[in-house]
Amino acid sequence: MATRKLKRAGVSDDMCEQLKRHQIESCKDLLSLSPVEVMNVAELSSRRASELLQSVSRAVAPPVTTALELWRQHSCFSTSLPALDRLLGGGLSRGTLTEVTGPSGCGKTQMCLMLSVLATLPKSRGGLDSGVIYIDTESAFSAKRLVEIAQSRFPDHFGCRERALQMAGRVHVFRELTCQNVLNRLDRLEEDIISTGAGLIILDSVASVVRKEFDTTLPGNLMHRSNMLSHEASTLKYLAHQFNIPVVLTNQITTHLGGQGSEGGSGFVTAALGNTWSHSVNTRLIVQYVDARQRQILIAKSPVAPFAVLNYTIEKQGICMDGQGALYEGTDPGLQPIRVQTEFNYNQTEPMDRTEQTQQ
Repeated sequence: MATRKLKRAGVSDDMCEQLKRHQIESCKDLLSLSPVEVMNVAELSSRRASELLQSVSRAVAPPVTTALELWRQHSCFSTSLPALDRLLGGGLSRGTLTEVTGPSGCGKTQMCLMLSVLATLPKSRGGLDSGVIYIDTESAFSAKRLVEIAQSRFPDHFGCRERALQMAGRVHVFRELTCQNVLNRLDRLEEDIISTGAGLIILDSVASVVRKEFDTTLPGNLMHRSNMLSHEASTLKYLAHQFNIPVVLTNQITTHLGGQGSEGGSGFVTAALGNTWSHSVNTRLIVQYVDARQRQILIAKSPVAPFAVLNYTIEKQGICMDGQGALYEGTDPGLQPIRVQTEFNYNQTEPMDRTEQTQQ
């Protein structure tokens, strides 16, 4: 991908420093220049400038591969929830984007914290033995809860205080509270992954800052928001593929006003950000309420799994599954109302903005 840093494309350190003086740091920056411009900023001859451009072009060109190679490379990151892993073909697929969407209080952040703990576990315990990059846009991350999940779910491993502290030290939290800050972080994430040894990226949540900053009733905001979300998705997909790691995103809910499936014809709850965003993720898991204690995970989109439903509760040790799950009866669960907490009334959340209404 063209956003790759020049150093990662095989450009020498001295040349990277030379180009950086002219604000040229990524392959995209360099490839946007003409050969004459490259000669000037890099202080190279015509032949050497052409060789540099050709070398960088080859480095970012998508490699040709076969289905057999992809099949051999396929691997998953276990969620430690056997019923969910079984349906997903082993867990969260590496190199792809997995979205968890649902109402507040259903355990989206709890799932992210649990996955963060799992990623730091040794490979012999089903983990990735890696670091975690956790981008928090809602100030919802809790280090205390992270350690509690670790010690409760794996007491034999994290019962030792030293191991628990080592685990916490491998989870790198970036609190980004504006759209621009999130974009800047994503643009620098390639270097962060290398420096932290990250094997998992979490963005909790993708919708939070977007919905706060964009009034979609104003001219131009719809296109601007769509372009920003497309940039986020493409960057995360590149990083997931380039490093062969899973990326987990959380999303919010919104009310679809009117239409089929609503109670009393007034509206029903569905995933936020509209259809354009939903096509950007590879796997979508919807979480919703069953009653005051029980929740459900719906596999609403997956390249490998059928539509399915699994019940769970949130305990001290994180997400705990009840039973083996079952195939979802009915039409696409992604098109059905999401059950929320307040008497499971579908009209208790904020109205959908105009772009989401038009994309449904």
